Amino acid sequence: MTDFLMPKLSDSMEEGTILKWLKRDGDVVAEGEEIVEIETDKATVTHVADAAGVLSIRVPEGDSVAVGAIIGEIDGAAAAPEPAAAAEAEPAASEAEPAGAPEPAASAPVPAAAPEPVGAAAASSNGGASGHRASPLAARMARAHGIDLGTISGSGPRGRITRSDVAAAGGIEAPAPAAAPAPAAAPAAAVASGPAPAASEPAPASGAKGTATTQTLTRLQQTIARRMAEAKATVPEFQVQTEVRMDEAIALRADLRTQAGEGPVPSLNDFIVKAAAVALRDHPRANGSYRDGGFVLHERINVGVAVATDDGLIVPTVFDADGKSLGQIAREVRGMAERVRTGQITPPELSGGTFTVSNLGMFGMTAITPVINVPQAAILGVGAVREVLARVDGEIVDRSLMTLTLTCDHRILYGADAARVLARIRELLEAPLLLVL
Repeated sequence: MTDFLMPKLSDSMEEGTILKWLKRDGDVVAEGEEIVEIETDKATVTHVADAAGVLSIRVPEGDSVAVGAIIGEIDGAAAAPEPAAAAEAEPAASEAEPAGAPEPAASAPVPAAAPEPVGAAAASSNGGASGHRASPLAARMARAHGIDLGTISGSGPRGRITRSDVAAAGGIEAPAPAAAPAPAAAPAAAVASGPAPAASEPAPASGAKGTATTQTLTRLQQTIARRMAEAKATVPEFQVQTEVRMDEAIALRADLRTQAGEGPVPSLNDFIVKAAAVALRDHPRANGSYRDGGFVLHERINVGVAVATDDGLIVPTVFDADGKSLGQIAREVRGMAERVRTGQITPPELSGGTFTVSNLGMFGMTAITPVINVPQAAILGVGAVREVLARVDGEIVDRSLMTLTLTCDHRILYGADAARVLARIRELLEAPLLLVL
């Protein structure tokens, strides 16, 4: 029997959420076969079996567990699921399907007539003398709402009690259409003794605002919220800003388009990534971090490129960007952006960044003042290219201008440092042949 553990998929990952099991309890799996989708603090990742055999699921979909916790077992000695195991897997399968008739044991949990005291529920939910098997989330929910796990029939593998079982028993939510909700007074009493349920439910009308709906954050959104709050609370940031004439870069890009053949044509954002990387090489402190009262200067220049998704920003990394050509950067950025949008980006591609570029120019924004991606020293905000008229040597000429904003951590970069970095980026973009030498 091989334990199937919650993997550590990034340096910052402490726990993961089981989004979807791609195999059912009792299925035969092959080594290297994709069997589960896991949501981390950075992305959703499909994980593969590290052994061949019969799968036994230990953590149901929707539950979160710490890195290294057992989420399943793979029995390599069994060629096929035993009949008893298949029978145990049936309730879990029916719970996962929104339609169809659930098994009687799963569809008709017996509501507790009178909630036990919280202490009693806690004593019976830990799998001790009472022997009730419950997921950590189910046990916490039972304690919060004063529900005795001894009154609940588990629908998970081997009779494991899931949060859906607890919710149905306490009338907290209705995971299946056939489940009969408890009277309105019962949920109110349960909620009064603990925190509100995690499910999104309409809130009562509040004056002129009407009905409000609370949306539960994804793990990615929770991570973004936590890190942005951390940055604003702990980093003494400041900004410097400049206008860049992009006429030469636009002309060079047009020339490259005629010679690119089958390869991707570098975008203006690729020019900016390359220019930023070269500037970081010239000014190493901007490629560092502040830690424990000192400067940490990084050897490699790894530029993160912010990609917008429905859930928030995901920042894949162009490693060693200062040593790569514009064509290499263009291919890498396009490939990673596509993998972000299709959910196929891997954790290593989201780690190791030393600097970030955030571009909102495609939305027509004139300028952006981004928040630092802690613990990096700086982040570059990129605005849209706009056409303006300028007076040069007594003549009116067209100019293509772009606003760049550098947000810096004042503990490691001072005003003059930031100005030099941004001036170097401007110099490279206004003379873009320097980027191809």
